[in-house]
Amino acid sequence: MGEALALAVGCGEDVPVGACLYDESGALVGRGRNERELRHDPTAHAEVEALRDAAETRGSWRLDGCTLVVTLEPCVMCAGAIAASRVSRVVMGAWDAKAGAVGSVWDMLRDPRVLHQVEVVGGVREQECSRVLTDFFARRRSV
Repeated sequence: MGEALALAVGCGEDVPVGACLYDESGALVGRGRNERELRHDPTAHAEVEALRDAAETRGSWRLDGCTLVVTLEPCVMCAGAIAASRVSRVVMGAWDAKAGAVGSVWDMLRDPRVLHQVEVVGGVREQECSRVLTDFFARRRSV
């Protein structure tokens, strides 16, 4: 989670979310941070960026056996991409009570109707991950 937090802090004007993807041996194969504002791309979420990076690194869109570590609970789009890429496990920090799709608002990754089931571990370094987001939005409101 430390690497994902470091990526989140470097998001600039984007909502600070960082994500890292590790293979079965624990090697870092993909990383991403929110870059929607930077690239004017609504799909440039940290998770999607990490999945793209890992797929390029591995030479395959199939990310079986991989673990995605992300600082904020994935949204519906990201949960769909996680399931489609066959990621085995998601480890996340802060829960997202407004748009979370991995247990808060929805629970897409553990829904039995989804073709690929994903193990979910939530609340890892939750206070630190939440603080990065809280501080970002407090600064934004004060401007």
